[in-house]
Amino acid sequence: MNVHNPDQYMASLRQIIAQGRKRIGLIVGAGAPVGIKKPDADEPLIPAVEGLTKIVLLVLKEKYGATLDGIEAELEIPNIENILSRVRSLAGVIGQATVHGLSGSGFKELGDAICTEIGKIVNQDLPPGLSPYTELVAWITGADRPHPVEIFTTNYDLLFEQALERSKTPYFDGFSGTNEPFFDPSSVASNDLPSRWARLWKLHGSLGWTTNAKGEVIRAGQRHATHLVFPEHLKYDQTQKAPYSALFDRLRAFLMTPDTLLIATGFSFADAHISARIDECLAANPTASVFAFQFKNLGDESHAAEIAMRRSNMSVYSPDQALINGVAAPWRPGNPPNRDWHFVRDSYWSNGCEGTAGRFELGSYDRLARFFASSGSTQYAPEPPAEVADEEPKPA
Repeated sequence: MNVHNPDQYMASLRQIIAQGRKRIGLIVGAGAPVGIKKPDADEPLIPAVEGLTKIVLLVLKEKYGATLDGIEAELEIPNIENILSRVRSLAGVIGQATVHGLSGSGFKELGDAICTEIGKIVNQDLPPGLSPYTELVAWITGADRPHPVEIFTTNYDLLFEQALERSKTPYFDGFSGTNEPFFDPSSVASNDLPSRWARLWKLHGSLGWTTNAKGEVIRAGQRHATHLVFPEHLKYDQTQKAPYSALFDRLRAFLMTPDTLLIATGFSFADAHISARIDECLAANPTASVFAFQFKNLGDESHAAEIAMRRSNMSVYSPDQALINGVAAPWRPGNPPNRDWHFVRDSYWSNGCEGTAGRFELGSYDRLARFFASSGSTQYAPEPPAEVADEEPKPA
């Protein structure tokens, strides 16, 4: 029976992220802030897409119930981003006609209301002290890097911005200016700022983005939300004016660069727009790699597994199994690289209780961030086995 040895892969990954020489990007999805609790309540700081959808619809159904029910019935996956996409599309095409009880202007108002409610939910402050966000930033700043770390995120919140600013880490998000910061696609494309500047690319928009009198997207410096999108709804001419085309082109450019590693966390790969771009780039550039750290068991991560079955340069790491080089197999720890390795193993592996199997834990964003932050520790940083010392993980 095939098995995958987590010690082998994590020894190699630990060396890669500690050295700082490799070109590394992160793609961070809605599952990331779920593991952070509100300071005064036992609930997520920001819910994932499913929770976000429930809250927004509960608020808006009193006024727009019939319309939202009709839209939900039409969608295969009726989450809030797909609903917003459909609402914005209808607002732009039906004019004075009526669909599900609303005209084009009514759908525009509904789209604005959805953005307002999303903004209220995701408008959260990063809790003081340590958090997965501050630990990732500590890793970013902990090495002298020839290449900047690029963070691609579908999240609307400002948690990364707060973590970077608390540590006085310079970063570039595509906007430039002071009065009405404007989006500069040429700077995003050239990517020629100093490597010590992190890159933060908000693929679906962000709190604080709005449009000016000319219809251009600007960063307003406030926390209201008026320009949140699911880019599939945008027409070609709109994507040329908005930041979204340039940001997706940046993702493509990153993955088309030789010898790059994109690490996914809190991201389900259900976003077809992003997954298709990743799939295409992995096919075109075999020297690029994607490591997908998934929260659910492999059988429940069909979107990620579907790509990894086709592309040997994408690996999926789930709690119960891994899919590496197209081979799905359960985890089985092997002999530790040296006598102190059990201290490192505790950061990514939990031994099962009596009668239960052990679990790989880095599908949780907080555990992955801690693994990254501790990678530079010299107390327990043994050299990985010789056969994996200078390469990405391979099947056991």
